[in-house]
Amino acid sequence: MWQAACGARHRREAIMTEIHTYAPRHDEPARDAHRAAWEERYQSRPAVWSGQPNQPLVDEIEHIAEPGRALEVGCGEGADAVWLAGQGWLVTAVDLSATALERAAVLAADAGVAQHITFTDAPVEDVIAGSEAFNLVTSLYTHPDAGGRWLVDTLASAVAPGGMLLVVAHHPTDPHAMEHPDLRTTAFDAAEVSDALDRDLWEVSATVRERTTRMADGHERLWRDSVLAARRHG
Repeated sequence: MWQAACGARHRREAIMTEIHTYAPRHDEPARDAHRAAWEERYQSRPAVWSGQPNQPLVDEIEHIAEPGRALEVGCGEGADAVWLAGQGWLVTAVDLSATALERAAVLAADAGVAQHITFTDAPVEDVIAGSEAFNLVTSLYTHPDAGGRWLVDTLASAVAPGGMLLVVAHHPTDPHAMEHPDLRTTAFDAAEVSDALDRDLWEVSATVRERTTRMADGHERLWRDSVLAARRHG
């Protein structure tokens, strides 16, 4: 028992050392406030998300035959990053919360794909500026105060020729978004933000998709997603 506990402690320390190499920087107050709010949320419970990849990601990406380098923005506890790595992608996964990244690193290690994922809490603009272009850039349910158009424009700059951009958000009419004040102001329609992409450079699909999930109490819940999937011309 002692040996098992000791091994788990050393494994956790190794993961923490890896995560802590990406030291948080002092950002503008708005970003610091978001970082603190998300950190508080993750620390308030053992797990915030289901541990399963988001279905819009699976629907759009699983058919790509030749995986390459992927940037995942807002990775949370790592389910999407781990799924991508399992499909053969080399993933850079970004999140504000150190607690979320710690859990994501554990998930990646347990899945045997840790060597294929780099986790960082650096601002996404810095990650993009310091990296080569990516074959895939994804953001699922990230709703920055700067708005969906800013998000699309920023992430599009990281996509290599021939690469794909996938941005999924809560639609303004999504029941979940309508129930939460922060989402009521930051949810967006994919079609409205898609004009950030030059149609001479991009093939763009902007849709609203409905899905249902069964909640813990047994009832089904409707979700309405904004899905922007764009391929940059080679």
